[in-house]
Amino acid sequence: MWLTDGQKIGVALTTFGALFMLLGVMLFFDGALLALGNILFVSGLTLIIGPRKTFYFFARREKLRGTICFIGGILMVFFKWPFFGMIIETFGFLNLFGDFFPVVITFMRQLPFIGTVLSLPGIRTVVDKISGSRTSAV
Repeated sequence: MWLTDGQKIGVALTTFGALFMLLGVMLFFDGALLALGNILFVSGLTLIIGPRKTFYFFARREKLRGTICFIGGILMVFFKWPFFGMIIETFGFLNLFGDFFPVVITFMRQLPFIGTVLSLPGIRTVVDKISGSRTSAV
């Protein structure tokens, strides 16, 4: 399946959003970088799956707690409480996107260099526990 131009831009925005958030955390919870990362991440997600599907994803009843925490964390970052905002936002992110971790881990294991690193004995155990997979060592 091919990505449209809008989806390609969405992937780039989401990637830059994640990088800005990582950089914001590394620079001792710099509020400006975290806020910019949040804006880029959410706008990129909207471009990737579309506005209607994005709304329905965040409005699902079983994901409501995650949505409230995610949006509340974003608001706390914007209102100059970046440390606590990121903690609450991370909790919401894990509730919203936690179901995708096994799929992402499976994809990453097929990549040339990253797959080799994820297959190392100590790392494999941790990654299997995070992704919830029950694969046995061969």
